[in-house]
Amino acid sequence: MEKHYGWVVVAAGAVITCLAMGAMFALPVYKPAIAAEMGWSDAGISLAMSIGFITMGVAGFGWGTLSDKIGARPVVLIAAALLGAGLLLASQARDLALFQFAYGGLIGASGGAFFAPIIAATLGWFDKHRSLAVSLVSLGGGVAPMTMSPLAAFFIEQMGWRSAMFSIAVGAVAIIVPASLLIRRAPWHDSIGTPAPATDAAPKKPATGFSVLRTPQFFVLAGTFFLCCAAHSGPIFHTVSYAIICGATLAGATGIYAIEGIAGLFGRLAFAVLADRIGVRKVIVGGLALQAVGIYLYIYLTELNHFYMLAAVLGLAYGGVMPLYSVLAREYFPPRLLGTVLGAATMTSSIGMAFGPWAAAGSTIPTAPTTGSTSPRPAWASPRPPWRSPSRQPRRMPTRPRPSYSPPDDNPDIPCHTVPIVVRQGLLY
Repeated sequence: MEKHYGWVVVAAGAVITCLAMGAMFALPVYKPAIAAEMGWSDAGISLAMSIGFITMGVAGFGWGTLSDKIGARPVVLIAAALLGAGLLLASQARDLALFQFAYGGLIGASGGAFFAPIIAATLGWFDKHRSLAVSLVSLGGGVAPMTMSPLAAFFIEQMGWRSAMFSIAVGAVAIIVPASLLIRRAPWHDSIGTPAPATDAAPKKPATGFSVLRTPQFFVLAGTFFLCCAAHSGPIFHTVSYAIICGATLAGATGIYAIEGIAGLFGRLAFAVLADRIGVRKVIVGGLALQAVGIYLYIYLTELNHFYMLAAVLGLAYGGVMPLYSVLAREYFPPRLLGTVLGAATMTSSIGMAFGPWAAAGSTIPTAPTTGSTSPRPAWASPRPPWRSPSRQPRRMPTRPRPSYSPPDDNPDIPCHTVPIVVRQGLLY
């Protein structure tokens, strides 16, 4: 029984991650009802989520380091209390600043405790099927928007957003607390040991404390994690805007996200099984190459069905690669330091996720609108792939008619095409 207890930790971690991340990421579902009742701006409510992401990244480093000292179970219990307190306080907030503190500060801080400590505890139990175990834990976060968000929407319709958030808080804490009691370290956790086989480049001397963050292995791991997140977060954030620019409707463009999410779930499982068979490093390199090709091909998309197909490929790639960085860390660092390593790596990935959309927005400039459209095309979007001849133009999606616009009476010299272009330019940022 002791040998197979790691799968109990996996199941508990998946449930905890689903509930915690689902409760946090459900804010977009609450936002319309909150704005209607309180009169707060969308920007003000959304700022709570931005604060939450930043707080989650920074707090994840602290939670991971703490879990190396006291274990994952106490950390998750403390985080469950913070999650419940944040949701309860946000559900009763009458002031926007208080709401931002509760949702962005308390809930964001708790979110950082549900990745590095649980993954570190999981990795300690497995030598075989390690990639599959980590991917199954992360699968909880992947299905969270498909479960908790619809549940929150149902509660909002039945009892209003305040009671819905209050009920989610009580239910989440009531399940997370007993589930966290099932998480415990492997019996051999405190032994120094050596990294797993096939790690010739691992440090020869056992690293201790924060010194592990100064090793070349950590710099490579964190740098790759940062660049991977920066690369795919830009297309993820701007895909809907780009699809609309190419003529898609808002509903059709939003479906791209759904396809990416579903493909990411399959990618987690497929890449994990493959990594356990041929090695995690080969799978990460292959997944990053596939992701790079997918991101590059975005500049040649013109039809919605092409967006859907590429979304499936890109979702499969980054969804499958992301959990494997933790497995790679286990091959180079001992279990007793994984909380610190994963917490620091997660913080760098959060910075990468924040950097990507900004960098992608900075690479776009307004250009002359195409025929029949008032939308500027991104500077990086090529009018046709280089392998297509000029005589064979790509078939484009139907475009919407140019919106009518009359210059204001007080300034009739403004060109009629100026305002639509400026307004649609906002879609790129």
